Amino acid sequence: MTQMTQMTQTTQVTTTPEATIADARERIDALDDRIIGLIQERMAVSAVVQQTRIASGGRRVHLSREMEILARYRDALGKPGTGLAMTLLELCRGRV
Repeated sequence: MTQMTQMTQTTQVTTTPEATIADARERIDALDDRIIGLIQERMAVSAVVQQTRIASGGRRVHLSREMEILARYRDALGKPGTGLAMTLLELCRGRV
């Protein structure tokens, strides 16, 4: 056995399925916290866009822009991406 093989074998850590799942769930929770924060930030930016558009005589909702967003999410995530984008749009602009 070479020295590198011996080092690899001695540094391998065995974990239980429960520990692996617990670690993965912690990562998921951290990711969810980041996603929620990003959604809240998106909502705030969207409010600025809407307020500015209305103040300048425009409409609150820009449908062609929403279609671009829907396509972007669909292209990146498939059909479920469209539903996710619809939810984000509803959160950011309210129901139309």
